[in-house]
Amino acid sequence: MEGILPLWKPKGLTSHDCVYKIRKLLGMKKVGHTGTLDPDVTGVLPICLGRATKIAEYITDAGKEYEGEITIGFSTTTEDAAGEIVEEKPVQEKIAIEEIESVLKSLTGEIQQTPPMYSAVKVKGKRLYEYARAGITVERPVRTVKIYRLKLLEDTISLRDGLFSFRFSVHCSKGTYIRTLAVMIGEKFGYPAHMSELIRTASASFKKEDCVTFDELNSLLSQGKVQEAIFPLETGLLHLPSMEISDKLAVKVKNGAVLDRPGQWTDEETVLLYKGRAWAIYQSHPQKAGLIKPVKVLRNE
Repeated sequence: MEGILPLWKPKGLTSHDCVYKIRKLLGMKKVGHTGTLDPDVTGVLPICLGRATKIAEYITDAGKEYEGEITIGFSTTTEDAAGEIVEEKPVQEKIAIEEIESVLKSLTGEIQQTPPMYSAVKVKGKRLYEYARAGITVERPVRTVKIYRLKLLEDTISLRDGLFSFRFSVHCSKGTYIRTLAVMIGEKFGYPAHMSELIRTASASFKKEDCVTFDELNSLLSQGKVQEAIFPLETGLLHLPSMEISDKLAVKVKNGAVLDRPGQWTDEETVLLYKGRAWAIYQSHPQKAGLIKPVKVLRNE
């Protein structure tokens, strides 16, 4: 079995839990996910099967879209609703829509984030959450991420018992922590805040309507129709430039040959297609002008 299974991840499972379940359901070992989702987060989690595990990193590196809820009035140790309260400051009156939109606009584009202590980022060979669980605070690396779009969902604004909340949609680059983004939004208003809910609505080219739940997957398996839920490997590379190659070039590509640079080359990593199937991903040769070299050979049959 080969391809990409877009799963709608349920609340309560880690991404690794989902991989484990799918390995058991499909009876195969070569299964991988494409970007960690916290247990409390639901949404689009593309699962790579068989040969498609070779391109998992490309789906992980592609942009993601989320719908989240921020609650302003208290912050937590984990920056989401699962953590213990760190600081409280009740909100006395609603924040104007214009002010919210101005803050969201100020956080659009390239921004710098410090990953939460409760995250999988590695420092000196250990995950940050390992330090956090041991009660150890370490210096965290600041990273630059890109927010392509950050939009208020206006009809979700609420003020109750000193807590002000609203929902937003965001399209962002790899490595963006939406929990941290929620905290940053609160700081702009002068309040502690946390992310109270999060749904991933898209990952690379995969959206909610492409996904199956575990219940739906079980149903398809019982009918012998599981292939209906699996997308071709090529679907996970749609965000990259591509070009079709000839029979003659295909022989060279499957052997990982260095090639002359085509006239229409874009200088981005490019998918080389043979009869519509992805055979390899190539890049400009870093040392030899006028040539391209393979980053990853996907087929050699």
